[in-house]
Amino acid sequence: MTTTPLDTATIAIIASEEDHLAHNYHPLPVVIARGEGSWVTDVEGKRYLDLLSAYSALNFGHLHPAIVSVAQEQLGRLTLTSRAYHNDQLGVFADSLARLCGKDMVLPMNTGAEAVETGIKVARAWAYRVKGVPDGRAGIIVADRNFHGRTTTIVGFSDDPSARDDFGPYAPGFVSVPFGDAAAIEAAIDENTAAVLIEPIQGEAGIIVPPEGYLRAVREICTRHRVLFIADEIQSGLGRVGYTFACEREEVVPDVYLLGKALGGGILPVSAVVADRDVLGVIRPGEHGSTFGGNPLAAAVAHRVVEMLATGEFQRRALALGEHLEAKLDGLIGHGVTAVRVAGLWAGIDIDPAVGTGREVAEQLLRRGVLVKDTHGQTIRIAPPLVIRATELDWAIEQLRLVLQG
Repeated sequence: MTTTPLDTATIAIIASEEDHLAHNYHPLPVVIARGEGSWVTDVEGKRYLDLLSAYSALNFGHLHPAIVSVAQEQLGRLTLTSRAYHNDQLGVFADSLARLCGKDMVLPMNTGAEAVETGIKVARAWAYRVKGVPDGRAGIIVADRNFHGRTTTIVGFSDDPSARDDFGPYAPGFVSVPFGDAAAIEAAIDENTAAVLIEPIQGEAGIIVPPEGYLRAVREICTRHRVLFIADEIQSGLGRVGYTFACEREEVVPDVYLLGKALGGGILPVSAVVADRDVLGVIRPGEHGSTFGGNPLAAAVAHRVVEMLATGEFQRRALALGEHLEAKLDGLIGHGVTAVRVAGLWAGIDIDPAVGTGREVAEQLLRRGVLVKDTHGQTIRIAPPLVIRATELDWAIEQLRLVLQG
């Protein structure tokens, strides 16, 4: 595939990053300076349609005016108190999020990985204090090809070499089984199992949608064996797949929701663990916390996000536009695409190796003004902002078709 020379300003900024930043990312060669809605503009003034949405953190697009306005207002009043004191924003946020989830309690944190780590701690505490598992024996079942974050505990139960290798020793207490196989989960459960932790749809793995009935079976198994069902909805939740939560695709309610990314409205990191009192109530004062967790700025922004989701508007848009997107992408199968997986406005597209790698296709789309991201070699994933228009999706898919044609 051909390359296009970079502009001077872009080269200088990328060179500065290469010199001074740890090389834990391999970004596409674009330097974004501004954003609005579904579009961003680089330092040279070129516009791009953002089909990544910061891995679903920008479900409402860049600088959504309803979210920006509440952030600006709160910035002028109060930003941080720590949880040493109460603040006037946290309670109303927690109440609204609990109601959105149909649960009793919320434990606010910052990043998605913090929410997962918190969920693990809650599950273990519940196992010891409620279920009666012997101290130090609580186990958690996870799925192969999972992605729950980058902390040392989390990468310890990953099977992705790039996430796991050279970061051990790893924490014990996790058993991994094939994703989509409910029978394997049941076979792995023993008297010390505290929880099953899964993504309802695996994001980093390439938007892997489990077989119909899998989530219902997991729910039934967990209930029967008195095991917590923890749903990592950090990428899949909050409107992305056409429902508030991906678990709703099978009318399933987990014991614990792990939320993040879009909860911060594209303004700042906000995450949360949400569960009923008999689960989340096991955490006692002083056992867990975060300096910035539940800060008033984050709470004000996240409360506005919850208010927007409560209308159902964004879920309906994602569902309708997702059907439109799937029809367009299905037409590319056999023409440079080997498979497509779509859930709402979320898609994994497997590129025919004869065309190139996922990275090469992403770079070609970049030159045509479309931002996507590759994963696992041959797959590109897209997660457009939920505010995107059908005509914008059509234009982006046309650019992909042209790239695939060569």
